Amino acid sequence: MADPTVEEIWINSPHRIFVARAGISQLTNLVLNQQDIRDLVERLLMWGGRRLDLSHPFVDARLPDGSRLHVAIPDVTAVHWAVNIRKHLVRGKSLQNLIALDVMSPEIGAFLSKAVSAGLNILVSGSTQAGKTTLLNALVSATPTRSRVITIEEVFELKPQLPDCVALQTRQANLQGEGEIPLRKLIKEALRMRPSHLVVGEIREAEALDLLIALNSGLPGMATIHANSARDAIAKLQTLPLLAGENITYQFVAPLVAATIDLIVHTSLVPESGERRIVEIAHVTGRTEGDRAEIEPLFTYVGRDYQKGLGDPDRVFARGGEGWTER
Repeated sequence: MADPTVEEIWINSPHRIFVARAGISQLTNLVLNQQDIRDLVERLLMWGGRRLDLSHPFVDARLPDGSRLHVAIPDVTAVHWAVNIRKHLVRGKSLQNLIALDVMSPEIGAFLSKAVSAGLNILVSGSTQAGKTTLLNALVSATPTRSRVITIEEVFELKPQLPDCVALQTRQANLQGEGEIPLRKLIKEALRMRPSHLVVGEIREAEALDLLIALNSGLPGMATIHANSARDAIAKLQTLPLLAGENITYQFVAPLVAATIDLIVHTSLVPESGERRIVEIAHVTGRTEGDRAEIEPLFTYVGRDYQKGLGDPDRVFARGGEGWTER
């Protein structure tokens, strides 16, 4: 944990303990026993207020330094406890920091800063460990200082540099199966807190519908989603709201997505070097084709440089008329 080069630690078994450096996994020579691992997890969970038992064989918790802990126990796992600690290494707290780290070009940074100031709705996509949360944190920090931002997460990870920001976190059910507070509930409650920007750490399930409805009312917002490309991200965003109920149809969701989301920023992890980089920025045009929201590429990383796509970046800010600059 004290090694700044280690990004993530995971325990598959007492004799199989791995770390990740620069995005590359390495087997350590550390050997523990089952009781060591149980004692470690118990100590880690004391601070987070989360619990782990046979009725709740998974736990997702935050550590004091901001790192994220995930644990799974038998009989969900076969034999051993599976422990994962994703360290909180926010090297870039602003867009300028990320430009210096070569996550994006200065032109991309200026474009994204303008997009945030204009109140565009931004979806950050990418694979695991691609830097989605770090990028989202930098984007949120770029909102105007007069903004009131409400962040909603399963576990606190975002730390935007803003004077007026309220962070909300989900809660597990108690031993009686009561008291659970899911993301969907937090999104609805956040709308009563006078937000000027709504930020959801990650959308995975039916909360996608609540977020789309909230953003469609004129409230600017951002979120992250797991996807392999910008096009896959928009397709997934059209599918997740269907989990909200049988009365939600694809024909309803597609126009809603097209009218709500403005930009998709796709990040990627280069396995050979461990670099995180924005590899694609796409504009959601507002039109649908065959029940699918239409997107057009604005910037694509090819080789060692960015190439402009068919879309006009300036057109993004004109989509909603002059009102965009006032949102």
